[in-house]
Amino acid sequence: MTTTLITGANKGIGKETARQLIAAGHRVFIGARDEERGRTAASELGAEFVQLDVTDDASVDAAAKTIADAGGIDVLINNAGVEPRLPDNSIPSPVDTTAADLQAVFATNVFGVMRVTHAFLPILRRSPAPVIVNVSSGLASLSMLSDPQSFTHFYQGIAYPASKTAVNVITVQLAKALPEMRINAVEPGYTKTDLNGNTGTQTVEEGAEIIVRMAKIGPDGPTGTYVSKHGPMPW
Repeated sequence: MTTTLITGANKGIGKETARQLIAAGHRVFIGARDEERGRTAASELGAEFVQLDVTDDASVDAAAKTIADAGGIDVLINNAGVEPRLPDNSIPSPVDTTAADLQAVFATNVFGVMRVTHAFLPILRRSPAPVIVNVSSGLASLSMLSDPQSFTHFYQGIAYPASKTAVNVITVQLAKALPEMRINAVEPGYTKTDLNGNTGTQTVEEGAEIIVRMAKIGPDGPTGTYVSKHGPMPW
């Protein structure tokens, strides 16, 4: 049986990804910062809970030990993420964005991905078919973000796109360094979740589809790619 860990999986796309993978026969660990919410989600889905705060070294190390003792994992899905929004749910202006604003977002979206990935690499190496799926965004595409004809061109914020572009870099470089693993970045699409104040235009079921698809690839599958459910994304 394939065993999968999903970070930030007590709600939204992460929870729906867990549901779909359990239905596909995976054993799933739901990683969540909040123990009560994480245990509730795991109980609802038939998953297993592990306390995991991606911004905290001790929490990640403890989660890695717990999962290693439980038999390890084959798939890591780096899903936990944050997006800055103002009280009225608008996107912060570039000119009002500070270095501290960037640090707050990067703490979860970038450093959290590296912290979790680094801690779980020794465990993933024990799997015969290790897979890492990094949840990116269409906003990570610089060619789309700078194209007036692109659907992402409207987005004015700096912190969230910059963090997801960094996730793409992490994906490419790790895929080159670890050719025995399948490591890919995915764009779920603009999904209605708490992350964006529920302004997304598609359901969590639709958003989870590409994550689930890439979590299920075999040793001969793609690696070092950036894809949506429609196909390859421009960098």
